Amino acid sequence: MFTGNGLAFASFISRTPALRDDLGLSVAQLGLLLLCLSGGAMAGLPLSGSLVHRLGPARAVLAGAVMVGLGLGGLASALLIGVVIAAATGLVLVGLGSGVWDVAMNVEGAAVERELGRPLMPRLHAGFSLGTVAGAGLGAASAAAGVPLAVQVLGIAALVPLVVFGAVRRFLPAQADLGVAAVVGSGALTAWREPRTLVIGLLVLAFAFTESAANEWLAIALVDGYGTSEVVGAVGFGLFVSAMTGGRLFGGAALERFGRVTVLRATAVLAFGGLLLVVLGGSTGWVLAGALVWGSGAALGFPVGISAAADGTARAAARVSVVSSIGYTAFLVGPPLIGLLAAHLGILRALLVVAGALLLGLLTAGAARSPPRPT
Repeated sequence: MFTGNGLAFASFISRTPALRDDLGLSVAQLGLLLLCLSGGAMAGLPLSGSLVHRLGPARAVLAGAVMVGLGLGGLASALLIGVVIAAATGLVLVGLGSGVWDVAMNVEGAAVERELGRPLMPRLHAGFSLGTVAGAGLGAASAAAGVPLAVQVLGIAALVPLVVFGAVRRFLPAQADLGVAAVVGSGALTAWREPRTLVIGLLVLAFAFTESAANEWLAIALVDGYGTSEVVGAVGFGLFVSAMTGGRLFGGAALERFGRVTVLRATAVLAFGGLLLVVLGGSTGWVLAGALVWGSGAALGFPVGISAAADGTARAAARVSVVSSIGYTAFLVGPPLIGLLAAHLGILRALLVVAGALLLGLLTAGAARSPPRPT
């Protein structure tokens, strides 16, 4: 489910130039159009906890995937007829479905993690990272082969619900997923009043900001800040996402040995070191090394925070929904904030705002402490 979610997202986002050209948009208009995707996701996240409670994670994931498929179908139709408002509507539906899908699959992942009794969430989020790489590759291959974006999007729209329908049949039974939440209700409003849940939300926000800043601006920092070629900028971005994927694939061992809090604090310090190398490194080699270190440090905060939010079975869906809603604000606000600062201070100085996010991550890491296991 995580890999499919990343694939569905990246397969068309990787071809934003074609999206812009097919609809005849300016860069500013493209930015507003893509905001529809983020807005739909932000609208879906707060509602998803109640939906997961009512339907169970399997049906909620399937419902989200169907919405994504319908939204992508609408986007494909809009590209064929060249109607921007139809494309905006399709992207809102894609974002809405993605938000529901995201929370439901995280609730299911946390349930499987509890059954196994060992950290699993980082590897699941590594699956999402691999899905985005595969989606970007699909987009690049389609572009190279001259496949129209509308045809590519329509193919993904048809494929996603079918794949999800087959996969959710292997989910845990609904009662195992939701536990006593089926008795006490979804607890959506209660979760928004829980101090620990809100602090974990800030933790996820901090690491999501750290991740999104590099995703959106690392390549530009290399090109504009150090005068490198676009190829070097792409290499720097590739090193960052590769380090993140590796950290998520192999971070479980560190979590088992040292615990969540120690690992989160160590990775925040690691990400800060990578940030300093990127901003102050002075040479391409040091900046590329910094990209690796930054990616390693940013890898675990988001999945570990989601796992911590789902501790216990009661209101797990509601808590994951709250934490996701807070955390995903970073993906909506972070890139424009850095862009605004870069316009006045330059991109390298603007990236130093990430240090504030990492300080927040350090201060809130204690909230992720695992509860004692029942004896």
